[in-house]
Amino acid sequence: MKITHYLYNAFLIESGDKKLAIDPGGLMFYYFRFSSLIPITEWKDITHIFVTHGDPDHYWHTDRMAAVSHAPVICNKTMVKEVDGKHLLLGPRDKGVVFTTEFQKYQTLSVDETIEVDGMSITGIKTTHGPLTIKLGPFSKTLKPGPEERIGWGAIGFKIQMDGKTLVNLGDTLLHKEEWKSIDQPDVLMIPIGGKAVHNTMDIPEALKAIQIMRPKMVIPCHYNCPAFFSKSFNHADEDEFRNGIEAMEIPYSILHRDESVHV
Repeated sequence: MKITHYLYNAFLIESGDKKLAIDPGGLMFYYFRFSSLIPITEWKDITHIFVTHGDPDHYWHTDRMAAVSHAPVICNKTMVKEVDGKHLLLGPRDKGVVFTTEFQKYQTLSVDETIEVDGMSITGIKTTHGPLTIKLGPFSKTLKPGPEERIGWGAIGFKIQMDGKTLVNLGDTLLHKEEWKSIDQPDVLMIPIGGKAVHNTMDIPEALKAIQIMRPKMVIPCHYNCPAFFSKSFNHADEDEFRNGIEAMEIPYSILHRDESVHV
């Protein structure tokens, strides 16, 4: 099994006849050009698309990738709404909480629900997107998830069981100590660590607590030191701090930078 990271929470997972894409979002850098995190050359071979929530850096290119690959989109049930007799997903590039986009194929689930898709067992994991503060010079604005707010919409993590391995991807989330106790020793845990300055996700100490709860066989830290807005290192995290903390627990890890892969 090969896992490739493309910044934020964008991953490709290749195993046997499957090629999973997680969070096919856009790169929000400088003039918000939203270029694809996962290379377009990879799209046609993708077999399944997982979406952890509807923020642009996670969801922006989902419909385009689905149109090229004909892969089903797997997401939270809250990402879909019936409008005038049609089942529409949250519009990837629309502003606000509006449901405008038809997908040929999709599968939905809720937290703690398990579905079977093409030989995979997929369980929804409780996650909570934190508030996001955006600073532009002397000005700042804090966006807080809520029933009428786009940020963090549809947040859910995934436990994916396939080819004898268990993979956990949490998307963007704060710490959930009690809810994650049932996740026991997954083969791979993909976990955000960049929430120190901008607390939209866990920071390193919180991520280490989550790792201690789940005791994974391998950890891949993500969603930190990404180009975003006008910063080359948004969601800053110190890799050495993370490395020292996880080595103290004697848990294997792989720090992947953009376009880097690990085999498990």
